[in-house]
Amino acid sequence: MILYIKYMVSLRCKMVVKEELNKLGLNNIKVDLGMVEIIEEITSAQKKELKKKLLHYGLELLDNKRNILIEKIKSVVVEMIHHSRELPKINFSDHLSNELGYDCTYLSNIFSEVKGITLQQFIIIHKIERVKELLLYNELSLTEISYLLNYSSVAHLSNQFKKITGLTPSYFKKIKKMRSKNLEDL
Repeated sequence: MILYIKYMVSLRCKMVVKEELNKLGLNNIKVDLGMVEIIEEITSAQKKELKKKLLHYGLELLDNKRNILIEKIKSVVVEMIHHSRELPKINFSDHLSNELGYDCTYLSNIFSEVKGITLQQFIIIHKIERVKELLLYNELSLTEISYLLNYSSVAHLSNQFKKITGLTPSYFKKIKKMRSKNLEDL
Protein backbone atom coordinates (compact mmCIF):
# COMPACT_ATOMS: atom_id res chain seq x y z
CA MET A 1 0.00 0.00 0.00
CA ILE A 2 1.23 3.49 -0.85
CA LEU A 3 0.39 6.45 1.35
CA TYR A 4 0.96 10.06 0.33
CA ILE A 5 1.97 12.68 2.87
CA LYS A 6 1.68 16.43 2.42
CA TYR A 7 4.49 18.79 3.56
CA MET A 8 7.01 15.95 3.69
CA VAL A 9 9.90 17.72 2.00
CA SER A 10 13.05 17.00 4.01
CA LEU A 11 15.18 14.15 5.27
CA ARG A 12 14.07 15.01 8.80
CA CYS A 13 10.43 14.54 7.76
CA LYS A 14 11.34 11.12 6.38
CA MET A 15 12.91 10.17 9.72
CA VAL A 16 9.85 11.32 11.68
CA VAL A 17 7.45 9.39 9.43
CA LYS A 18 9.57 6.24 9.61
CA GLU A 19 9.74 6.49 13.40
CA GLU A 20 5.95 6.92 13.72
CA LEU A 21 5.31 3.96 11.40
CA ASN A 22 7.69 1.81 13.44
CA LYS A 23 5.83 2.82 16.64
CA LEU A 24 2.64 1.52 15.00
CA GLY A 25 4.34 -1.85 14.38
CA LEU A 26 4.84 -1.26 10.66
CA ASN A 27 8.43 -2.15 9.85
CA ASN A 28 8.41 -3.29 6.22
CA ILE A 29 8.33 0.19 4.77
CA LYS A 30 10.04 2.36 2.18
CA VAL A 31 9.96 6.10 2.90
CA ASP A 32 10.50 8.72 0.19
CA LEU A 33 9.73 12.42 0.06
CA GLY A 34 5.95 12.76 0.02
CA MET A 35 5.19 9.04 0.08
CA VAL A 36 5.49 5.81 2.02
CA GLU A 37 5.25 2.30 0.66
CA ILE A 38 4.06 -0.19 3.26
CA ILE A 39 4.41 -3.88 2.46
CA GLU A 40 2.29 -5.03 5.39
CA GLU A 41 -1.45 -4.42 5.67
CA ILE A 42 -2.36 -1.28 7.56
CA THR A 43 -5.55 -1.32 9.61
CA SER A 44 -7.96 1.59 9.65
CA ALA A 45 -7.08 2.13 13.32
CA GLN A 46 -3.35 2.32 12.47
CA LYS A 47 -4.10 4.70 9.59
CA LYS A 48 -6.21 6.92 11.86
CA GLU A 49 -3.47 6.96 14.51
CA LEU A 50 -0.81 7.73 11.87
CA LYS A 51 -2.91 10.61 10.55
CA LYS A 52 -3.17 12.03 14.09
CA LYS A 53 0.57 11.65 14.79
CA LEU A 54 1.56 13.22 11.45
CA LEU A 55 -0.64 16.26 12.11
CA HIS A 56 1.30 16.75 15.34
CA TYR A 57 4.45 17.24 13.20
CA GLY A 58 2.72 19.46 10.62
CA LEU A 59 2.37 16.63 8.10
CA GLU A 60 -0.87 15.49 6.51
CA LEU A 61 -1.94 12.10 5.21
CA LEU A 62 -3.61 12.61 1.82
CA ASP A 63 -6.69 10.85 0.46
CA ASN A 64 -7.79 13.08 -2.46
CA LYS A 65 -6.29 12.01 -5.84
CA ARG A 66 -5.76 15.60 -7.03
CA ASN A 67 -3.95 16.52 -3.83
CA ILE A 68 -1.87 13.36 -4.12
CA LEU A 69 -0.81 14.35 -7.65
CA ILE A 70 0.07 17.87 -6.47
CA GLU A 71 2.22 16.42 -3.69
CA LYS A 72 3.93 14.13 -6.20
CA ILE A 73 4.69 17.15 -8.39
CA LYS A 74 6.04 19.10 -5.42
CA SER A 75 8.16 16.14 -4.30
CA VAL A 76 9.72 15.73 -7.74
CA VAL A 77 10.52 19.47 -7.89
CA VAL A 78 12.00 19.54 -4.37
CA GLU A 79 14.01 16.36 -4.99
CA MET A 80 15.24 17.68 -8.32
CA ILE A 81 16.28 21.13 -7.10
CA HIS A 82 17.30 20.60 -3.48
CA HIS A 83 18.56 17.02 -3.30
CA SER A 84 20.00 16.13 -6.72
CA ARG A 85 23.69 16.52 -7.45
CA GLU A 86 22.88 17.68 -10.97
CA LEU A 87 19.67 19.02 -12.47
CA PRO A 88 18.31 17.23 -15.52
CA LYS A 89 19.45 18.73 -18.82
CA ILE A 90 15.92 18.51 -20.23
CA ASN A 91 13.13 21.02 -19.62
CA PHE A 92 11.66 20.80 -16.08
CA SER A 93 8.17 20.22 -17.48
CA ASP A 94 9.42 17.30 -19.58
CA HIS A 95 11.25 15.88 -16.57
CA LEU A 96 8.07 16.06 -14.46
CA SER A 97 6.09 14.48 -17.27
CA ASN A 98 8.61 11.63 -17.54
CA GLU A 99 8.73 11.09 -13.77
CA LEU A 100 4.96 11.14 -13.19
CA GLY A 101 3.66 9.70 -16.45
CA TYR A 102 1.29 12.58 -17.25
CA ASP A 103 1.26 15.18 -20.01
CA CYS A 104 3.08 18.33 -18.88
CA THR A 105 0.13 20.54 -19.87
CA TYR A 106 -2.18 18.48 -17.65
CA LEU A 107 0.29 18.69 -14.76
CA SER A 108 0.68 22.46 -15.20
CA ASN A 109 -3.06 23.05 -15.40
CA ILE A 110 -3.95 20.98 -12.35
CA PHE A 111 -1.09 22.50 -10.36
CA SER A 112 -2.19 26.07 -11.18
CA GLU A 113 -5.81 25.25 -10.45
CA VAL A 114 -5.10 23.75 -7.02
CA LYS A 115 -2.14 25.87 -5.83
CA GLY A 116 -3.02 29.25 -7.35
CA ILE A 117 0.43 29.73 -8.90
CA THR A 118 1.90 28.30 -12.06
CA LEU A 119 4.17 25.29 -11.98
CA GLN A 120 6.90 27.45 -13.54
CA GLN A 121 6.59 29.99 -10.70
CA PHE A 122 6.82 27.16 -8.15
CA ILE A 123 10.00 25.86 -9.80
CA ILE A 124 11.55 29.35 -9.93
CA ILE A 125 10.77 29.94 -6.24
CA HIS A 126 12.52 26.68 -5.33
CA LYS A 127 15.48 27.44 -7.57
CA ILE A 128 15.90 30.82 -5.84
CA GLU A 129 15.67 29.13 -2.41
CA ARG A 130 18.45 26.79 -3.55
CA VAL A 131 20.51 29.77 -4.75
CA LYS A 132 20.08 31.38 -1.31
CA GLU A 133 21.28 28.17 0.38
CA LEU A 134 24.31 27.95 -1.88
CA LEU A 135 25.15 31.63 -1.36
CA LEU A 136 24.99 31.14 2.41
CA TYR A 137 27.34 28.14 2.24
CA ASN A 138 29.77 30.42 0.37
CA GLU A 139 31.40 27.45 -1.39
CA LEU A 140 30.44 28.29 -4.98
CA SER A 141 30.67 31.44 -7.06
CA LEU A 142 27.56 32.91 -8.64
CA THR A 143 28.77 31.64 -12.02
CA GLU A 144 29.08 28.10 -10.63
CA ILE A 145 25.64 28.34 -9.02
CA SER A 146 24.06 29.54 -12.28
CA TYR A 147 25.66 26.62 -14.13
CA LEU A 148 24.61 24.12 -11.44
CA LEU A 149 20.98 25.25 -11.61
CA ASN A 150 20.89 25.38 -15.44
CA TYR A 151 20.51 29.14 -15.78
CA SER A 152 21.39 30.49 -19.20
CA SER A 153 23.58 33.17 -17.60
CA VAL A 154 24.51 34.82 -14.33
CA ALA A 155 22.44 37.83 -15.43
CA HIS A 156 19.34 35.63 -15.82
CA LEU A 157 19.86 34.14 -12.36
CA SER A 158 20.42 37.62 -10.86
CA ASN A 159 17.27 39.00 -12.49
CA GLN A 160 15.13 36.13 -11.18
CA PHE A 161 16.74 36.40 -7.75
CA LYS A 162 15.98 40.13 -7.54
CA LYS A 163 12.42 39.63 -8.81
CA ILE A 164 11.72 37.02 -6.09
CA THR A 165 13.69 38.42 -3.12
CA GLY A 166 13.93 42.14 -3.92
CA LEU A 167 17.71 41.89 -3.47
CA THR A 168 20.64 41.22 -5.75
CA PRO A 169 22.59 38.03 -4.99
CA SER A 170 25.67 40.07 -4.02
CA TYR A 171 23.66 42.25 -1.61
CA PHE A 172 22.04 39.12 -0.12
CA LYS A 173 25.53 37.72 0.49
CA LYS A 174 26.70 41.05 1.97
CA ILE A 175 23.78 41.09 4.44
CA LYS A 176 24.69 37.55 5.51
CA LYS A 177 28.28 38.62 6.17
CA MET A 178 27.15 41.68 8.16
CA ARG A 179 24.87 39.51 10.32
CA SER A 180 27.68 37.03 10.97
CA LYS A 181 30.02 39.87 11.93
CA ASN A 182 27.43 41.37 14.30
CA LEU A 183 26.95 37.97 16.00
CA GLU A 184 30.70 37.67 16.52
CA ASP A 185 30.67 41.01 18.38
CA LEU A 186 28.22 39.72 20.99
